[in-house]
Amino acid sequence: MRIVVLGTGMIGTTIVSEIAKFKGIESVTAVDIRQESIDRCLEIANNPKVFGKTASLLSQEDFIQVLQDADVAVGCLPHSLSLTAIKAAIASQCHFVDLVGSMFQEKIELHTQAQEAGVTIIPGCGVAPGITNFLAAQGIEMLDVAEEAVLICGGIPRWPVPPLWYQVVFRLESVLGLYTKPAFAIKNGEIVELPALSGLESLTFPEPVGKCEAVITDAHSTAFTLKGKVKNLTEKTIRYPGHWAKMKVLEELGFLDNQLIEIDGGLTAPVKLSEQILAPKMVGHSNEDVTVVRVEVTGTKSGISKKYTWEMVDLYDHTRNITSMAKTTALPAAVAAKWIAEKKIVETGVVPIETIIVKDRFNPFLAELEELGLHIEFKE
Repeated sequence: MRIVVLGTGMIGTTIVSEIAKFKGIESVTAVDIRQESIDRCLEIANNPKVFGKTASLLSQEDFIQVLQDADVAVGCLPHSLSLTAIKAAIASQCHFVDLVGSMFQEKIELHTQAQEAGVTIIPGCGVAPGITNFLAAQGIEMLDVAEEAVLICGGIPRWPVPPLWYQVVFRLESVLGLYTKPAFAIKNGEIVELPALSGLESLTFPEPVGKCEAVITDAHSTAFTLKGKVKNLTEKTIRYPGHWAKMKVLEELGFLDNQLIEIDGGLTAPVKLSEQILAPKMVGHSNEDVTVVRVEVTGTKSGISKKYTWEMVDLYDHTRNITSMAKTTALPAAVAAKWIAEKKIVETGVVPIETIIVKDRFNPFLAELEELGLHIEFKE
Protein backbone atom coordinates (compact mmCIF):
# COMPACT_ATOMS: atom_id res chain seq x y z
CA MET A 1 0.00 0.00 0.00
CA ARG A 2 1.24 3.46 -0.96
CA ILE A 3 0.35 6.26 1.45
CA VAL A 4 0.54 10.01 0.86
CA VAL A 5 0.49 12.51 3.73
CA LEU A 6 -0.41 16.06 2.72
CA GLY A 7 1.25 18.58 5.03
CA THR A 8 4.40 18.03 7.09
CA GLY A 9 3.85 20.15 10.17
CA MET A 10 4.12 18.49 13.56
CA ILE A 11 0.90 16.52 13.10
CA GLY A 12 1.69 15.49 9.53
CA THR A 13 5.21 14.47 10.49
CA THR A 14 3.86 12.36 13.34
CA ILE A 15 1.45 10.62 10.96
CA VAL A 16 4.27 9.95 8.49
CA SER A 17 6.46 8.50 11.22
CA GLU A 18 3.76 6.25 12.66
CA ILE A 19 2.35 4.96 9.36
CA ALA A 20 5.85 4.09 8.13
CA LYS A 21 6.21 1.71 11.10
CA PHE A 22 3.07 -0.26 10.21
CA LYS A 23 3.50 -3.61 8.46
CA GLY A 24 2.22 -3.89 4.91
CA ILE A 25 2.93 -0.26 4.05
CA GLU A 26 5.05 -0.12 0.91
CA SER A 27 5.87 3.59 0.96
CA VAL A 28 4.89 6.88 2.58
CA THR A 29 5.25 10.10 0.60
CA ALA A 30 5.41 13.30 2.63
CA VAL A 31 4.08 16.22 0.59
CA ASP A 32 4.43 19.91 1.39
CA ILE A 33 4.98 23.23 -0.37
CA ARG A 34 8.21 23.79 1.60
CA GLN A 35 11.28 21.65 1.08
CA GLU A 36 12.67 22.53 4.51
CA SER A 37 9.54 21.16 6.17
CA ILE A 38 9.83 17.93 4.17
CA ASP A 39 13.52 17.60 5.07
CA ARG A 40 12.69 17.94 8.77
CA CYS A 41 9.92 15.35 8.40
CA LEU A 42 12.26 12.86 6.70
CA GLU A 43 14.88 13.36 9.39
CA ILE A 44 12.38 12.72 12.19
CA ALA A 45 10.75 9.74 10.47
CA ASN A 46 14.18 8.20 9.72
CA ASN A 47 12.64 5.36 7.73
CA PRO A 48 13.68 4.10 4.27
CA LYS A 49 10.02 3.74 3.30
CA VAL A 50 9.49 7.52 3.59
CA PHE A 51 9.98 9.83 0.62
CA GLY A 52 9.45 13.57 0.17
CA LYS A 53 7.75 15.56 -2.57
CA THR A 54 7.17 19.28 -2.98
CA ALA A 55 3.92 20.47 -4.55
CA SER A 56 2.04 23.76 -4.74
CA LEU A 57 -1.22 22.29 -3.34
CA LEU A 58 -3.34 25.20 -4.50
CA SER A 59 -5.71 23.69 -7.04
CA GLN A 60 -7.55 20.40 -7.47
CA GLU A 61 -5.14 19.57 -10.30
CA ASP A 62 -2.18 20.07 -7.95
CA PHE A 63 -3.64 17.54 -5.54
CA ILE A 64 -4.47 15.06 -8.29
CA GLN A 65 -0.84 15.05 -9.40
CA VAL A 66 0.31 13.81 -5.98
CA LEU A 67 -2.65 11.51 -5.30
CA GLN A 68 -3.10 9.71 -8.61
CA ASP A 69 -0.62 6.93 -7.78
CA ALA A 70 -1.51 6.62 -4.08
CA ASP A 71 -3.81 4.11 -2.40
CA VAL A 72 -4.59 6.11 0.76
CA ALA A 73 -3.94 9.76 1.62
CA VAL A 74 -4.11 11.66 4.90
CA GLY A 75 -4.87 15.38 4.82
CA CYS A 76 -3.11 17.60 7.37
CA LEU A 77 -4.06 20.82 5.65
CA PRO A 78 -5.57 24.23 6.42
CA HIS A 79 -9.39 24.21 6.51
CA SER A 80 -9.53 26.18 3.26
CA LEU A 81 -7.88 23.34 1.30
CA SER A 82 -9.79 20.42 2.79
CA LEU A 83 -12.72 20.31 0.36
CA THR A 84 -10.45 20.70 -2.67
CA ALA A 85 -8.27 17.83 -1.47
CA ILE A 86 -11.28 15.55 -1.00
CA LYS A 87 -12.56 16.29 -4.50
CA ALA A 88 -9.10 15.49 -5.87
CA ALA A 89 -8.99 12.23 -3.91
CA ILE A 90 -12.31 11.16 -5.43
CA ALA A 91 -11.11 12.08 -8.92
CA SER A 92 -7.89 10.12 -8.28
CA GLN A 93 -9.76 7.13 -6.80
CA CYS A 94 -7.64 7.47 -3.67
CA HIS A 95 -9.01 6.80 -0.16
CA PHE A 96 -8.74 9.90 2.02
CA VAL A 97 -8.53 10.47 5.78
CA ASP A 98 -9.03 14.15 6.63
CA LEU A 99 -8.17 15.85 9.90
CA VAL A 100 -10.48 18.76 9.09
CA GLY A 101 -14.07 18.41 10.28
CA SER A 102 -15.49 21.72 9.05
CA MET A 103 -17.72 22.10 5.96
CA PHE A 104 -19.33 18.74 6.69
CA GLN A 105 -22.50 19.56 4.77
CA GLU A 106 -20.48 20.33 1.64
CA LYS A 107 -18.45 17.14 2.07
CA ILE A 108 -21.41 14.84 2.59
CA GLU A 109 -22.79 16.08 -0.75
CA LEU A 110 -19.83 14.23 -2.33
CA HIS A 111 -20.95 10.91 -0.83
CA THR A 112 -22.40 9.46 -4.05
CA GLN A 113 -19.39 10.55 -6.10
CA ALA A 114 -17.06 8.89 -3.61
CA GLN A 115 -19.13 5.70 -3.69
CA GLU A 116 -19.07 5.62 -7.49
CA ALA A 117 -15.28 6.06 -7.36
CA GLY A 118 -15.06 3.22 -4.83
CA VAL A 119 -13.18 5.28 -2.24
CA THR A 120 -13.52 5.84 1.49
CA ILE A 121 -13.49 9.46 2.67
CA ILE A 122 -13.29 9.96 6.45
CA PRO A 123 -13.70 13.64 7.44
CA GLY A 124 -12.75 14.99 10.87
CA CYS A 125 -10.54 12.09 11.96
CA GLY A 126 -8.41 13.55 14.76
CA VAL A 127 -9.12 14.03 18.44
CA ALA A 128 -12.08 16.45 18.20
CA PRO A 129 -13.59 15.88 15.78
CA GLY A 130 -12.53 12.27 15.78
CA ILE A 131 -12.08 10.45 19.07
CA THR A 132 -14.90 12.39 20.72
CA ASN A 133 -17.23 11.48 17.84
CA PHE A 134 -16.91 7.71 18.02
CA LEU A 135 -16.92 7.69 21.82
CA ALA A 136 -20.28 9.48 21.77
CA ALA A 137 -21.61 7.20 19.04
CA GLN A 138 -20.60 4.08 20.96
CA GLY A 139 -22.22 5.36 24.14
CA ILE A 140 -25.45 5.94 22.25
CA GLU A 141 -25.26 2.43 20.76
CA MET A 142 -24.94 0.97 24.27
CA LEU A 143 -28.25 2.49 25.38
CA ASP A 144 -31.84 1.65 24.57
CA VAL A 145 -32.80 5.32 24.81
CA ALA A 146 -30.12 8.01 24.62
CA GLU A 147 -31.09 11.29 26.27
CA GLU A 148 -27.90 13.36 26.05
CA ALA A 149 -24.35 13.25 24.74
CA VAL A 150 -21.82 15.89 25.77
CA LEU A 151 -18.47 15.90 23.95
CA ILE A 152 -15.77 17.88 25.76
CA CYS A 153 -12.22 18.44 24.52
CA GLY A 154 -9.44 20.96 24.81
CA GLY A 155 -5.74 21.40 24.21
CA ILE A 156 -4.29 23.54 26.99
CA PRO A 157 -0.80 24.49 28.20
CA ARG A 158 0.84 22.39 30.89
CA TRP A 159 2.21 25.61 32.41
CA PRO A 160 -0.33 28.39 31.66
CA VAL A 161 0.78 32.02 31.72
CA PRO A 162 -1.21 35.29 31.64
CA PRO A 163 -2.95 37.11 30.13
CA LEU A 164 -4.91 34.43 28.23
CA TRP A 165 -3.72 31.23 29.98
CA TYR A 166 -3.50 29.55 26.58
CA GLN A 167 -0.87 28.78 23.99
CA VAL A 168 -1.36 27.93 20.33
CA VAL A 169 -0.45 24.33 19.51
CA PHE A 170 -1.86 24.44 15.96
CA ARG A 171 -3.03 27.20 13.61
CA LEU A 172 -4.28 30.37 15.36
CA GLU A 173 -6.59 30.89 12.38
CA SER A 174 -8.29 27.59 13.25
CA VAL A 175 -8.48 28.50 16.93
CA LEU A 176 -10.23 31.82 16.25
CA GLY A 177 -12.53 30.11 13.76
CA LEU A 178 -13.62 27.83 16.58
CA TYR A 179 -14.36 30.91 18.69
CA THR A 180 -16.48 32.72 16.10
CA LYS A 181 -18.54 30.18 14.16
CA PRO A 182 -22.07 29.29 15.31
CA ALA A 183 -22.17 25.77 16.71
CA PHE A 184 -24.35 23.00 15.32
CA ALA A 185 -25.91 20.88 18.09
CA ILE A 186 -28.95 18.67 18.72
CA LYS A 187 -31.68 19.98 20.99
CA ASN A 188 -34.90 18.06 21.62
CA GLY A 189 -34.13 15.86 18.63
CA GLU A 190 -33.61 18.71 16.17
CA ILE A 191 -30.46 20.27 14.73
CA VAL A 192 -29.96 23.81 16.02
CA GLU A 193 -27.32 26.52 15.74
CA LEU A 194 -26.07 27.92 19.03
CA PRO A 195 -24.11 31.17 19.43
CA ALA A 196 -20.33 31.01 19.58
CA LEU A 197 -18.85 31.23 23.10
CA SER A 198 -22.20 30.40 24.74
CA GLY A 199 -23.05 27.90 27.47
CA LEU A 200 -20.13 28.75 29.80
CA GLU A 201 -19.70 26.20 32.59
CA SER A 202 -17.04 25.25 35.15
CA LEU A 203 -15.45 21.79 35.12
CA THR A 204 -12.76 19.95 37.03
CA PHE A 205 -10.35 17.40 35.56
CA PRO A 206 -7.74 15.14 37.17
CA GLU A 207 -4.30 16.56 37.87
CA PRO A 208 -2.36 18.23 36.46
CA VAL A 209 -5.33 20.07 34.90
CA GLY A 210 -7.67 20.98 37.77
CA LYS A 211 -10.33 23.65 37.30
CA CYS A 212 -11.38 24.64 33.77
CA GLU A 213 -14.17 26.38 31.92
CA ALA A 214 -15.98 25.20 28.80
CA VAL A 215 -18.15 26.83 26.13
CA ILE A 216 -20.21 25.32 23.34
CA THR A 217 -18.40 24.84 20.03
CA ASP A 218 -19.40 23.17 16.78
CA ALA A 219 -20.30 19.46 17.00
CA HIS A 220 -19.26 19.05 13.34
CA SER A 221 -20.63 15.88 11.73
CA THR A 222 -22.16 14.39 14.88
CA ALA A 223 -25.05 16.86 14.88
CA PHE A 224 -26.07 15.36 11.54
CA THR A 225 -25.04 11.70 11.85
CA LEU A 226 -26.40 11.16 15.38
CA LYS A 227 -29.67 13.06 14.91
CA GLY A 228 -32.50 10.65 15.59
CA LYS A 229 -30.33 8.55 17.89
CA VAL A 230 -29.98 10.98 20.80
CA LYS A 231 -32.28 13.70 22.08
CA ASN A 232 -29.62 16.29 22.94
CA LEU A 233 -25.99 16.61 21.84
CA THR A 234 -23.45 19.38 22.32
CA GLU A 235 -19.70 19.73 21.97
CA LYS A 236 -17.69 21.94 24.30
CA THR A 237 -14.12 23.22 24.33
CA ILE A 238 -12.20 23.77 27.56
CA ARG A 239 -9.71 26.42 28.62
CA TYR A 240 -8.36 27.56 31.96
CA PRO A 241 -10.61 29.94 33.99
CA GLY A 242 -10.77 33.49 32.67
CA HIS A 243 -9.82 32.78 29.07
CA TRP A 244 -13.34 32.64 27.67
CA ALA A 245 -14.43 35.88 29.37
CA LYS A 246 -11.57 37.78 27.72
CA MET A 247 -12.24 36.26 24.31
CA LYS A 248 -15.95 37.05 24.70
CA VAL A 249 -15.13 40.73 25.18
CA LEU A 250 -13.05 40.74 22.00
CA GLU A 251 -15.87 39.02 20.14
CA GLU A 252 -18.47 41.49 21.41
CA LEU A 253 -16.31 44.47 20.40
CA GLY A 254 -15.86 43.14 16.86
CA PHE A 255 -12.18 42.22 17.03
CA LEU A 256 -12.96 38.71 15.72
CA ASP A 257 -15.11 39.86 12.79
CA ASN A 258 -14.30 38.85 9.20
CA GLN A 259 -16.02 41.84 7.59
CA LEU A 260 -13.47 44.17 5.97
CA ILE A 261 -12.89 47.62 7.45
CA GLU A 262 -10.73 50.50 6.24
CA ILE A 263 -7.55 51.31 8.17
CA ASP A 264 -5.27 54.08 6.85
CA GLY A 265 -6.66 53.68 3.35
CA GLY A 266 -6.36 49.89 3.26
CA LEU A 267 -8.92 47.16 3.80
CA THR A 268 -8.45 44.44 6.38
CA ALA A 269 -10.57 42.10 8.47
CA PRO A 270 -10.47 42.82 12.23
CA VAL A 271 -9.77 39.14 12.93
CA LYS A 272 -6.60 39.32 10.84
CA LEU A 273 -5.40 42.27 12.90
CA SER A 274 -6.33 40.40 16.08
CA GLU A 275 -4.35 37.35 14.95
CA GLN A 276 -1.22 39.46 14.68
CA ILE A 277 -1.76 41.03 18.11
CA LEU A 278 -2.83 37.83 19.89
CA ALA A 279 -0.20 35.48 18.46
CA PRO A 280 2.64 36.65 20.74
CA LYS A 281 0.23 36.60 23.70
CA MET A 282 -0.45 32.91 23.06
CA VAL A 283 3.13 31.70 23.28
CA GLY A 284 3.89 29.77 26.45
CA HIS A 285 7.12 29.36 28.38
CA SER A 286 7.21 25.68 27.42
CA ASN A 287 6.06 23.48 24.54
CA GLU A 288 4.50 21.09 27.05
CA ASP A 289 0.75 20.81 26.72
CA VAL A 290 -2.19 18.70 27.89
CA THR A 291 -5.07 17.33 25.84
CA VAL A 292 -8.26 16.64 27.75
CA VAL A 293 -11.26 14.64 26.55
CA ARG A 294 -14.46 13.82 28.40
CA VAL A 295 -17.47 12.30 26.65
CA GLU A 296 -20.61 11.69 28.72
CA VAL A 297 -23.65 9.85 27.38
CA THR A 298 -26.79 9.42 29.48
CA GLY A 299 -30.02 7.52 28.94
CA THR A 300 -31.64 4.21 29.84
CA LYS A 301 -30.73 0.57 29.33
CA SER A 302 -33.33 -2.13 30.13
CA GLY A 303 -35.33 0.54 31.96
CA ILE A 304 -32.39 1.54 34.19
CA SER A 305 -30.79 5.00 34.08
CA LYS A 306 -27.22 4.87 32.80
CA LYS A 307 -24.34 7.29 32.40
CA TYR A 308 -21.27 6.31 30.40
CA THR A 309 -18.13 8.43 30.68
CA TRP A 310 -14.89 8.22 28.73
CA GLU A 311 -12.02 10.43 29.86
CA MET A 312 -8.50 11.11 28.66
CA VAL A 313 -5.83 13.39 30.13
CA ASP A 314 -2.82 13.17 27.83
CA LEU A 315 0.50 14.96 28.41
CA TYR A 316 3.32 16.13 26.17
CA ASP A 317 5.04 13.11 24.61
CA HIS A 318 8.71 13.28 25.61
CA THR A 319 9.50 10.00 23.84
CA ARG A 320 8.33 11.27 20.46
CA ASN A 321 9.18 14.87 21.40
CA ILE A 322 5.81 16.15 20.20
CA THR A 323 2.90 17.98 21.75
CA SER A 324 0.01 16.02 23.14
CA MET A 325 -2.28 17.76 20.67
CA ALA A 326 -0.13 16.54 17.77
CA LYS A 327 -0.13 13.00 19.12
CA THR A 328 -3.83 12.77 19.94
CA THR A 329 -4.75 14.27 16.57
CA ALA A 330 -2.30 12.23 14.49
CA LEU A 331 -2.76 8.74 15.92
CA PRO A 332 -6.48 8.26 15.13
CA ALA A 333 -5.82 9.35 11.53
CA ALA A 334 -2.80 7.04 11.24
CA VAL A 335 -4.77 4.05 12.53
CA ALA A 336 -7.75 4.85 10.28
CA ALA A 337 -5.44 4.98 7.23
CA LYS A 338 -3.90 1.67 8.30
CA TRP A 339 -7.34 0.09 8.70
CA ILE A 340 -8.32 1.21 5.19
CA ALA A 341 -5.11 -0.29 3.85
CA GLU A 342 -5.83 -3.52 5.73
CA LYS A 343 -9.44 -3.52 4.48
CA LYS A 344 -10.75 -3.39 8.04
CA ILE A 345 -12.70 -0.36 6.84
CA VAL A 346 -14.42 -1.16 3.56
CA GLU A 347 -17.35 1.28 3.45
CA THR A 348 -17.18 3.67 0.51
CA GLY A 349 -18.45 7.22 0.26
CA VAL A 350 -18.10 10.01 2.81
CA VAL A 351 -18.18 8.07 6.07
CA PRO A 352 -17.70 10.04 9.32
CA ILE A 353 -15.69 8.14 11.89
CA GLU A 354 -18.64 7.89 14.30
CA THR A 355 -20.50 5.80 11.72
CA ILE A 356 -17.75 3.18 11.35
CA ILE A 357 -15.76 2.98 14.63
CA VAL A 358 -18.65 1.60 16.70
CA LYS A 359 -19.90 -1.82 17.81
CA ASP A 360 -17.43 -4.56 16.81
CA ARG A 361 -14.78 -2.09 15.62
CA PHE A 362 -14.86 0.11 18.73
CA ASN A 363 -12.72 -1.88 21.18
CA PRO A 364 -10.12 -2.99 18.60
CA PHE A 365 -9.64 0.62 17.47
CA LEU A 366 -9.24 1.79 21.08
CA ALA A 367 -6.80 -1.06 21.69
CA GLU A 368 -4.58 0.09 18.82
CA LEU A 369 -4.65 3.67 20.12
CA GLU A 370 -3.68 2.31 23.55
CA GLU A 371 -0.72 0.44 22.06
CA LEU A 372 0.44 3.70 20.49
CA GLY A 373 0.22 5.55 23.80
CA LEU A 374 -3.32 6.97 24.00
CA HIS A 375 -5.06 5.87 27.19
CA ILE A 376 -8.81 6.46 27.51
CA GLU A 377 -10.59 5.48 30.72
CA PHE A 378 -14.21 4.28 30.82
CA LYS A 379 -16.63 4.55 33.72
CA GLU A 380 -20.23 3.37 33.99
